[in-house]
Amino acid sequence: MQNKPLTVIFITILLDAMGIGLIFPILPTLLQSVSPQADIAPLLGLLAALFALMQFFCAPLLGVLADRFGRRPVLLLSLAGASINYLFLAGADSLWMLFLGRAIAGLTAANMPVAAALISDLSPAAERPRLFGRLNAMFGIGFILGPMLGGLLGDHALRLPFLAAALLTGGNLLLAMVLLPSPPRPAAMKAPSPPLNPLAPLRQALLAKGLLPLIAIFFIFSATGEAYGVCWALWGHDTFHWNGFWIGLSLGCFGLCQTLAQMFLPGPAVRLLGERATILLGSACFCLALLVMALARQGWLIFAIMPLFSLGGIGTPALQALATRQVDDARQGWLQGVMAAAISLAAILAPAGFSGLYLLVQAQWPGAVWLSVIFLHLLGALLVLRLPPIG
Repeated sequence: MQNKPLTVIFITILLDAMGIGLIFPILPTLLQSVSPQADIAPLLGLLAALFALMQFFCAPLLGVLADRFGRRPVLLLSLAGASINYLFLAGADSLWMLFLGRAIAGLTAANMPVAAALISDLSPAAERPRLFGRLNAMFGIGFILGPMLGGLLGDHALRLPFLAAALLTGGNLLLAMVLLPSPPRPAAMKAPSPPLNPLAPLRQALLAKGLLPLIAIFFIFSATGEAYGVCWALWGHDTFHWNGFWIGLSLGCFGLCQTLAQMFLPGPAVRLLGERATILLGSACFCLALLVMALARQGWLIFAIMPLFSLGGIGTPALQALATRQVDDARQGWLQGVMAAAISLAAILAPAGFSGLYLLVQAQWPGAVWLSVIFLHLLGALLVLRLPPIG
């Protein structure tokens, strides 16, 4: 009974990530085609910030709706919003259509929070690190395959990847409608839900005893992840004189190693070490790898430390599992929505911070930017150590 919904949700997240990844290689070209501006970098940043801002305010509310009305309708709403977004992008002949599409996508973006809430519904606490690892791995696989397919389709026609993403997400919607039942949640149905106010779930999360440190940890670790997207390509070019091929290959290896680690290692690691120690081990591996990146002067070293980077990925599923034990079953959707909001806030704030810092160190020591990421990991690890015992 439990395996079928979990399988469907894993497939849903895989296809969802592929749809997101499909448009990434082509979005700058589409933006250039409809924008009178020669420099589209600020517009790309605004599009990303708009999506993250909408998700920051709406993800907690969608989590509340998932607790009140069930996971399935909220997931269907999210997939429908993504499909509409891709259709807007495919047919866009002006900037306002692009921004409207991204706003709709951010407004309804709840796939990962709903999937995480379903895992909490359908699995005992001991199984959650393994399942969260599989969930993250499915997203990683989709995000590796999506850009490859998007690049190939974009070579044939500029808007073809956006149409493919719309078809893929529409098929994903039909799959979820047909195969995904709403799991029984009697405790959630009886418990009072937070009010349907976009700010109320965030306010309650900040006031909830013991939850604020976890939200801060999610925010900090999510912020560290933004550094790679902002700085990796620039740092690779400035430090090793990498061209596009080597930058893409290094990022692909990074994503592949992370995906494999999250698929197979979190469950055994948590059983052996516990959730808290697994989070700390993941941060320690990241810090060691980042230190090598900061000091490296030869590009082969980056490929050599990829296994160490991959071990860093075991911390996120353990943190997700630890968070689910902080609230009761009736509020898992609310919790996952709040965590998604923390991730969105990091996506809004961190890129500007890392890009500004990189400009300061670029001329003298480009790798110094990775020291700031180490600092954030150490700060997150300190908060993990200070977490009270969670039963």
